[in-house]
Amino acid sequence: MKSLKNAAIKVPEITAYFWIIKLLTTAMGEATSDYLVHLLNPIPAVILGGVCLILALTLQFLVRRYIAWVYWLAVAMVAVFGTMAADVMHVGLGVPYIVSSIFFAIALVVVFITWYFSEKTLSFHSIYTTRREIFYWVTVLATFALGTALGDLTATTFGLGYLSSTVLFAVIIAIPALAYWIFGLNDIIAFWATYVLTRPLGASFADWMSRSRNLGGLGLAGPTSLVLTILIIGFVLYLTFTRKDVRSES
Repeated sequence: MKSLKNAAIKVPEITAYFWIIKLLTTAMGEATSDYLVHLLNPIPAVILGGVCLILALTLQFLVRRYIAWVYWLAVAMVAVFGTMAADVMHVGLGVPYIVSSIFFAIALVVVFITWYFSEKTLSFHSIYTTRREIFYWVTVLATFALGTALGDLTATTFGLGYLSSTVLFAVIIAIPALAYWIFGLNDIIAFWATYVLTRPLGASFADWMSRSRNLGGLGLAGPTSLVLTILIIGFVLYLTFTRKDVRSES
């Protein structure tokens, strides 16, 4: 029974490669969103991002087991569209970052509570049914939305700037990791806390690289997006051939 469940799990094993690619996708999503919104009209850019997200998630739900490029394509599209949606909420609708941060934090808590009462677990090791996979991806979407709002909140509303925000979240993200390794913090709590924080960390770094100089960035949106995409592809290809992020079926 255990081997059958392992064979059907739709998410990767949590290794150092997972966190490296996760950070790269968060940064890539931010830089790519900034680049596309300035290259295209914002409305077609958001529509394009939404269509790509739907297609990527559809493919992820159609496959019967974890496939590296399919999974990380879905994560990358969440990162791109999530950034666009958060920017539209602030720039287009005028919602302050403090309000959106609180809203998305509450939304994430609601998702966690609903998931737990439905499945009696929030474990990322048990994504082998369609319902649990739906909960997983809704949670991922909520964490990206919250992380994006938090990153913009510290950089702009609190006036720290993108580089200082990067340093801030790099320090904060070490807290759940150290609590897990040293004090035995529950692995599910440590995982989701770290998962949320990778978003503002990667996004703040990407904003520093890609935003225009008058906004406190270096103005390298296109090159940043390209380099990050190449790095992601390289890591995903490595995992595809080595299968280092696939659970043993024994």
